[in-house]
Amino acid sequence: MDKIIAFILYFVVVLAIGIYFFLKSKGGDEKEYFLGGRHMGPFVTAMSAQASDMSGWLLMGFPGAIFALGMGQVWIGIGLALGTAANWIFVATRLRRFSKASGDSITLPQYLTNRFASQSSVLKVICAIIFLISFTVYVASAFVAGKTVFVSVMPWFADKTDLALLIFAALILLYTFLGGYKAVCWTDFFQGLMMLIALLAVPIVMDAVGHFDPTQYSEFADKGIAAFNTNPFTASWQDIVTGLGWGLGYFGMPHILVRFMSINKPSQVKKSAAVAIVWVILTLGAAIIIAYLGRTYITSDGSALTQNLLKVVKDADDRKLIFVNIVCDIFPGFIAGILLSAIIAAAMSTADSQLLVASSAFTSDIYKPLIRKDKASDKEMLWVGRIVVMIVAVVAFFIAKAGNDNPASWTNDIMNMVENAWGLFGAAFGPVIILSLFWRRFNYKGAVAGIIAGAVADIIWLLCFTTTILPADKIIYDTKIYEIVPGFIFGLVVAIIVTVITKAPGKEVEAIYARATDKTIDD
Repeated sequence: MDKIIAFILYFVVVLAIGIYFFLKSKGGDEKEYFLGGRHMGPFVTAMSAQASDMSGWLLMGFPGAIFALGMGQVWIGIGLALGTAANWIFVATRLRRFSKASGDSITLPQYLTNRFASQSSVLKVICAIIFLISFTVYVASAFVAGKTVFVSVMPWFADKTDLALLIFAALILLYTFLGGYKAVCWTDFFQGLMMLIALLAVPIVMDAVGHFDPTQYSEFADKGIAAFNTNPFTASWQDIVTGLGWGLGYFGMPHILVRFMSINKPSQVKKSAAVAIVWVILTLGAAIIIAYLGRTYITSDGSALTQNLLKVVKDADDRKLIFVNIVCDIFPGFIAGILLSAIIAAAMSTADSQLLVASSAFTSDIYKPLIRKDKASDKEMLWVGRIVVMIVAVVAFFIAKAGNDNPASWTNDIMNMVENAWGLFGAAFGPVIILSLFWRRFNYKGAVAGIIAGAVADIIWLLCFTTTILPADKIIYDTKIYEIVPGFIFGLVVAIIVTVITKAPGKEVEAIYARATDKTIDD
């Protein structure tokens, strides 16, 4: 009962924030709803960016993967930490400057179009399509995480998983629908703090009160499982390349990049960067420790988390509950409820951001310029944006529901769903964003070609050379290499080649580049 009370208190606070910003933002415009009017402070920006980055995957998918598959999975965390640092250090300030100089752009597709002073809508349409597909899958993964916690905390939902999924989706939809970007950022700020506290508290208390049995690391040959690899440096080269490849995703992640665009002034990025980098190192490090200790942890009733290891390794449902099981074992009810709310916080902070960015891509980049021919009023744009938020949430709900109906489906595996969406974003947009910020010669045709090439290469590699979605007998060959790596490289090469063989940008584009790189301007 105490856990349920903690959950209710958490949701009351979240919804109150949404209602507050809804009442406060009446009469606002699309820039206010989708980007907070570019008035977000450095600390809120940093925490919001990292909370929206690390979904329920951080507390469920990531530690579950390490627990089941060994410390070779730690390279994912290393890749993400390096990617986060590189994104804040090299991309954040320049993107804030470039997006402002490029027609005060409020969405990523809008920025890429304005950056090259183009009147064509081709790039916007391509971006919006990729956004809607990837974000819908990403949001579905957050719904699965939220549903899983609901069922774990309130067993009454055990045979009513569709209802748990519906309630969680409705709560996210409600406060995103009401409050817009500011509501999302402020809830993400508090959710980021919750995630940090929960992840740091669990390993500290585990070490203080827990009992560990090192024999749990031994060979499980009788169960058909290889020994748990406790040394990440003995991992296969495929695991290392794949793990580091996750870091490439940051350069093309719209819901993170839009945070850079919204910060009040470019000079404030350094403060945000310091907060964000420290946060990501602490949370990823704690998640790794939880998985490592959890492998030998003996629960209060004397059982080991690894006693059904074969099922855990093969069943993503069991794997993703490692953090949940440990929290419920070592903390009293109310505190456990608060800490498990951190998973809800992680899932909600990602889903709300992605719903908003997907909505803004369609509303600002397709509906307003192509459907309404720039005749839509601010009020109309706000309501169209809210309707798109609702549509994406409904589609994501049915994707997540498919996982309820078929637990073996990839749509029930948080790790796989996040991996697929992350890879497509990183491969499609990462190379183009980097080139747009650092290469004066880069042009519109190169950007369009790079986005298409990266996306196509990522999808082909996913379906033909990995077993993420299709079984081994349905693919050409399992390379065990994350599709973002070949996708990113191919997109980068194509973008450069097309730019070199086509006409250089004109004076207007040169002027945008010059204005964006003028460090004397701190708007």
